[in-house]
Amino acid sequence: MILAAVAALFAFIGVTFIVFGLTNRSTATQSDLLEARLAQFNETGRQVLSLTEAELSLPFSDRVIKPIFDRLGKVMTSRMQGGQQQAVQEKLNLAGRPGGLTAGGFVALQLIALVVGVAIGLGLAILTAMTPPTLYLAPVGGGVIGYLVPSMSISRRIKRRQKEILMSLPSALDLLTISVEAGLAFDAALARVCDKYRNVLAMEFNQVLNEVRLGRPRLEALDDMGRRNKVEELNNFLQAIIQSEQLGVGIANVLRIQSEEIRRRRRQRAEEAGQKAPIKMLIPMIGCIFPTLFIVLLGPAVIQVGKSFH
Repeated sequence: MILAAVAALFAFIGVTFIVFGLTNRSTATQSDLLEARLAQFNETGRQVLSLTEAELSLPFSDRVIKPIFDRLGKVMTSRMQGGQQQAVQEKLNLAGRPGGLTAGGFVALQLIALVVGVAIGLGLAILTAMTPPTLYLAPVGGGVIGYLVPSMSISRRIKRRQKEILMSLPSALDLLTISVEAGLAFDAALARVCDKYRNVLAMEFNQVLNEVRLGRPRLEALDDMGRRNKVEELNNFLQAIIQSEQLGVGIANVLRIQSEEIRRRRRQRAEEAGQKAPIKMLIPMIGCIFPTLFIVLLGPAVIQVGKSFH
């Protein structure tokens, strides 16, 4: 019975990882049919593959699984309020839209995870010969865990993405400052950052450049970038750039000041983390180290006192 319970638990974990493997693909992967078609052109500009071959060259998840999620999600999101759907989509945007998920696809993913969790919980309850009310609690608990796993995964991805942007911002600002002071225009300096680095911040700058090339005002694209990522330091930098453009202030001086400010705030965060470290170390010390020391030091005395009463 114990082995059966362990096997059911591992099955649940395996199915969960398979389902959510769709959300862990790199955002640099070409997931749109348009990008797949563009990739079929060689250096001479001649098309290599036909449209059918280009569609079949897409991953199985993009051709079959993702459309199923989208159709199921449309049915479910049609009953949701506009504010709820917008909140889900905003959360996915903060996570970088992993796997190209939409709000409907994410809701469908939660539903599938809920069904899988209920099924695994019910199977575990049957294999371990549980009796009521535990028999009914196992599927409910499995369903709740399955429903919450996608949201927790997206939340972790948002934190990891925002931290990556925050950590890569000082180096990008230094390169921007040097490039602008060397005589490059701001757009050319952004392009140089995109060529130099391969991280989330460079991808966001590249998206801004693409929007500007398509005719969107640069200030509007930069402002949307700040609202899209919700990183305080990045938003402050972008707002400073926007104000300098509007007021006609030299952008090189603004970049220099912002670079120094970002470095200063980074040192402050490091000092703050260093001050918090001793307090966080008290938790394992009190819970793990001190009891062991008490057992080693007081154990023999307790044994001797116990023997003296016999």
